[in-house]
Amino acid sequence: MQRLLLFFAFLFIFQENFAQTNPENTPLLVKNTSEKIKIDGVLDEQAWGKAEKLPTFWQFFPKDSVKAKYQTEILLTYDDKNIYIGAKMYSPGNAYVTPSFRRDFRAGGNDNVSFLFDTFNDKTNSFLFGMNPYGVMREALLYNGGTANEYFNMYWDNKWTAISKMYDGYWICELSIPFTTLRFKEGSKQWNFKAYRFDTQANEQSTLMRIPQNQIIMNLGYSMPIAFEKPLKKSGANISIIPYLSAGITRDFENPNNPAAGNKINFGGDAKIGITSGLNLDLTVNPDFSNVEADRQVVNLTRFDVNFPEQRQFFLENSDLFTGFGSYNTNPFVPPSGTLGPAAGNQLVSPFFSRQIGISLDTATGTNVQNRILYGARISGKIDDNWRVGLLNTQTAADAFKGTPSMNYSVAALQRKVFGRSNIAFIFANKQVLGSELAQGIHAYNRVGGLEYNLASKDNRWSGKVFYHQVFSPIDITGKGSHGFMLNYSVRKLIAKWSHDWVGKGFDAEVGFVPRKNFFHINPTIGFNHFPNSHVLNRVSYGVAYDQFNQPGLGVTDRQAGPFLLLGFQNTSNVLMTFNQNYTYLFADFDALRSNKTLPSLKKGSSYTYYNFSVNYVSDLRKKLAIAFQPVVGQYFDGNIVSLVGNASYRFQPYGFLSVNFSYNNIKLSTGKNQVYLLGPKLDLTFTKSIFWTTYVQYNSQFKNVNVNSRLQWRFAPVSDFFLVYTDNYNSETWMPKNRAILAKVTYWLNL
Repeated sequence: MQRLLLFFAFLFIFQENFAQTNPENTPLLVKNTSEKIKIDGVLDEQAWGKAEKLPTFWQFFPKDSVKAKYQTEILLTYDDKNIYIGAKMYSPGNAYVTPSFRRDFRAGGNDNVSFLFDTFNDKTNSFLFGMNPYGVMREALLYNGGTANEYFNMYWDNKWTAISKMYDGYWICELSIPFTTLRFKEGSKQWNFKAYRFDTQANEQSTLMRIPQNQIIMNLGYSMPIAFEKPLKKSGANISIIPYLSAGITRDFENPNNPAAGNKINFGGDAKIGITSGLNLDLTVNPDFSNVEADRQVVNLTRFDVNFPEQRQFFLENSDLFTGFGSYNTNPFVPPSGTLGPAAGNQLVSPFFSRQIGISLDTATGTNVQNRILYGARISGKIDDNWRVGLLNTQTAADAFKGTPSMNYSVAALQRKVFGRSNIAFIFANKQVLGSELAQGIHAYNRVGGLEYNLASKDNRWSGKVFYHQVFSPIDITGKGSHGFMLNYSVRKLIAKWSHDWVGKGFDAEVGFVPRKNFFHINPTIGFNHFPNSHVLNRVSYGVAYDQFNQPGLGVTDRQAGPFLLLGFQNTSNVLMTFNQNYTYLFADFDALRSNKTLPSLKKGSSYTYYNFSVNYVSDLRKKLAIAFQPVVGQYFDGNIVSLVGNASYRFQPYGFLSVNFSYNNIKLSTGKNQVYLLGPKLDLTFTKSIFWTTYVQYNSQFKNVNVNSRLQWRFAPVSDFFLVYTDNYNSETWMPKNRAILAKVTYWLNL
């Protein structure tokens, strides 16, 4: 504990020394209008003629030191109910790229522009709204300064309107964003604003504020102030009701007595209530998440669980208040578009993970299934410029068939901004068993509390965190705490990282994510950047990464160390090559062949040193055919492995794409040999900007399971949908069905 307090003191002092503020930019005046703005992509209202233009854009790629070749002009205005954006994007032609008509596209590899509002001027949290030339919309939430991809939440959804139109040599988008969609302090006079754009024809990425290429383009530290002509008023009644009605048929062929099977009619709904302009109350009664797109399966060759991102709307807004705690095991040089596998699969420890509520793993199929949630309530948001608060309570139903009792989950989180962009955060989570009839072998409660300091310097060079978490449970075991420390330094030519984590053997945070316990972990990385003046290469980065786990009484149990080389090309493709020495000590028997115990396991107490080479390649995503893959070849424990994981996609612009996820692993060990593979073809058709049909098949040899999922979505009104979903699971050896379901569901967003 003394060491932890020293870490906190060190960071407070260190922050004062290096958090030098750049001179403040003169705020851009956003004028108030009483004129009715018609959202049509024309910008012919007088209000647009009176609006001040934002500064010219800077290039971010391929250079970061010149003005953008093809400029973007942005205008802002507002009235009592909405803030309006009008933007004109110049381009060398009209051959724009779009992945499809589907909402919530990712920015890389297509034409688009994004606008970000930091409504509390903390350069830490932001609302993002984006458009492309075809009028496809996207929105997201950013937190922790937007300094890494894991701080970008693309699953948030809300109500706003926008139109895009293409012209000769440019395209225009016009947006109307209700103040009820945003969270801000009543009487606000100033926000921070940021914008960035991808232009595929010019092969140019540009930003409103100049950003060095060693930083990520969405970094909120590079934003500018905007001042409102009149202080913002409270947006009036901010109440939304989102009821749903569903009907479906479910068949469980392996368990005919499953009470969840049969014909079902269900109803429930959500409500969003603005308590203040910055604080929101979310309510849900009998929620149904069957329309949420299923997780992409992976072949997991590690000894530990991986996790998947939260997609359920009830848990999303201000989700970082609850789930932003803990540590990630990341390489800061991995290209953003090169991530393969689960987005959050490298998380080491978290005291609260919202997917523990209402979701469990079906070990027979490798897919996640729902546990019924009876209700949920969540208060989250800003109290003032410095304080954020989050309170959550949910209740799950007992399930006699699965043998699980009713559970109550309560979480409280509090965050205080300190210095310029840093914060101190506290969390307390409680899992309580209600009823004893199904609780045999289940602990009556499990609680965890945590304190963190999150560092983000004003000059964007330094980032990091230090934390301590403690479990409170009826189990009599030592080591119920965990702590960690991470510090990143990033400038144009150098990126250096140090992190360490300790998790006690008694740190069993049942409402969190704890894939392994009883270890001390270190993960230093140092690398150098070079941006050559070349027609082929845009960036060369090289360095050394070291990752090691120690277990008390055993010493080193895992180590991966070696050099890496990252090549970024002018056509936006990139390749990351690594050569690693690996060491593994098995503190339990391990089925390294992933044979589901049909072949002998490697034995507890054995240790292995082995070497392998891997490549992470991402092609030019602007092309109709795009490929990302990661081969691994070399030694593996006491044998060898040839592995290939990736994704290939062909775009039928603008109506969708055909893609396939794949994973092939040929493993040969002293205990035998095995081939483990996964194949997941997917057809995503978008007939219009409101009618989508997605069908995919996933075959996973590890679970001997074939999963079919087909989902038709019709967005008949803003944030209001009709879904028709079909799912099927088969035993791939006998081709006998395991379970099958078809569901129809309608939701409607009603503002009161």
